[in-house]
Amino acid sequence: MAKELDLSKSVYKLTKKYPELIDILKDLGFTEITNTAMRHSVGKFMTIPKGATMKGIDMMAVVARLMQEGFSLTGAMPAILAEKPETKEETPKAQESKAPEKPAIALESMDEGRLDKLKSYLKRLGSGEELEAVRQDFVENFSSVEPQEIMQAEQSLMKDGVPVEEVRRLCDVHSALFHQKTGCASESPKVQKSTPEDRSEQARALAAVTGHPLSILYKENEALKGLLEAAKSGEDSTLAPLKEIGAHYHKKGDLLYPILATNHDITGPSNVMWALDVEIRQEISALAKSRSHDDAWHVRLEAVLTRAEEMIAKEENILYPICAVTLTEEEWQGVYRDMLDYAPCFGVEKETWEEAEQALAADSEAPVAAGEGDIVLGGGSFTVPQLTALLNTIPLEITFVDANDINRFFNEGPKVFKRPLAALGREVYSCHPPKVEPIVRNIIDDFKNKRRDEVAIWMDRGGRPFLVKYMAVRDKKGAYVGTMELVQDMTFAKEHFLKGEEKQEP
Repeated sequence: MAKELDLSKSVYKLTKKYPELIDILKDLGFTEITNTAMRHSVGKFMTIPKGATMKGIDMMAVVARLMQEGFSLTGAMPAILAEKPETKEETPKAQESKAPEKPAIALESMDEGRLDKLKSYLKRLGSGEELEAVRQDFVENFSSVEPQEIMQAEQSLMKDGVPVEEVRRLCDVHSALFHQKTGCASESPKVQKSTPEDRSEQARALAAVTGHPLSILYKENEALKGLLEAAKSGEDSTLAPLKEIGAHYHKKGDLLYPILATNHDITGPSNVMWALDVEIRQEISALAKSRSHDDAWHVRLEAVLTRAEEMIAKEENILYPICAVTLTEEEWQGVYRDMLDYAPCFGVEKETWEEAEQALAADSEAPVAAGEGDIVLGGGSFTVPQLTALLNTIPLEITFVDANDINRFFNEGPKVFKRPLAALGREVYSCHPPKVEPIVRNIIDDFKNKRRDEVAIWMDRGGRPFLVKYMAVRDKKGAYVGTMELVQDMTFAKEHFLKGEEKQEP
């Protein structure tokens, strides 16, 4: 009987079930598969197709070899089986940075004529034409438009060369154009044939599961709607409760956008919505801190409250339905696990998703026995449990990004700067909003080209001082092997020196 191998499962799970896979994958070019520590960390979030894409390995050869070894392949099969580059000029780095294969529900299924019409409306808005003139033509040609089609039109514009910043700037105008003309997938003539159920219904079904990430996010939106209404009516002029909107947006930015972009090549939310999240959060924070509530303040308030309401519509009509039909069960379980590390907001408490808890508990493995998989260093050796415990004891938040810009390690424990375990194996840039990404790229580029060896940033978080230090990691010959980020709460130092000053006072 053939051995069933699900390509959507993690390398960790597959090699645990079929240990012989370790040698097979090593022969195919997955050289790090023999490293026990790597399988027990990055391997828990890496699939074979994703690893092949990152390392530039011919997926056709992988499939052929696995079938030759007696495996029956199931799960998310790559659309084109990750063909090898045709030209010699393409570097391994370029191969690693290629986007992953399109998902089964690829956005490209939209009729070209319909797509071109939607893009033409967006281009007219971008050129400065009045909203109402464009809306009139739109209403004459469309009885309804599906939210996902709007996102696809925006994403297509970016592929055509329209700057991301321009699409992002007009995002609210786009929403105004299609306002009240959006329908769920069942109302659209272009229901994606590969999706058997309506996306909105699937999202609501998941939201009905106690403790599911979508359940929490929908409940937070319901609470947020009430707070926005109170702020609009003047019931709450402090805006203090609305400041928690940042926690809600961080969950999307850290846990949903990167999965869509990195695992499924759906980049619209991360390119557009993420930046809008940051703008809304910063504007609410600025208004809450302002002591003057003059006419200009009220104009700004009304504008940002409207933008926040529009964002709720974008989440519930676009983001969550797309996630519902795109994310795998294993990915949702990872989102659930990582979401537990985020503070509740708007009074919506954490709940237990029993199915995820059982799966995560079954996935946890007993500690590696002493001597098995020892890590030998120049100054001694560790077992994997010893090294893990040592790194977790260091009073710093530690991140290591390798020379190919891939997240390779986070130490465990509570963190001020959240690092979802699902981000392991992804490019570090996917973990940052569009506004921050260029800064991160510039720092790493400086490290690679030896222009700098470290960058230190001091910041205040919740009244506590933090030192964030980025350091180039080099081998004994000075070659760049990665970047380390260290985050340290410096409150202890502040208190120490303040006490010293008090003692010196006469």
